[in-house]
Amino acid sequence: MKRHYKIKVSGKVQGVFYRASTKQIADLLGVKGFVRNEPDETVYIEAEAEEEALIKFVQWVHHGPERAEVKHVSINEHDVIGFDVFESRR
Repeated sequence: MKRHYKIKVSGKVQGVFYRASTKQIADLLGVKGFVRNEPDETVYIEAEAEEEALIKFVQWVHHGPERAEVKHVSINEHDVIGFDVFESRR
């Protein structure tokens, strides 16, 4: 069953290739949605996929790329929208 998560990641997550790496992992796992940097220096993600893929995606989000220092991740489930791709937005 598809699920839709709204995810906010805080810590050292901007300027460390977090968005680009998130897109790579999402594409690898078949996750659809988007990732963008926020003005408060967090990263915001909306992700949709089958539950098994989302579990793997969320596990990665908690660590991020090598130079990231993830301090906190909040996840809220919402209604599925039906994204076709995963985008890195500015």
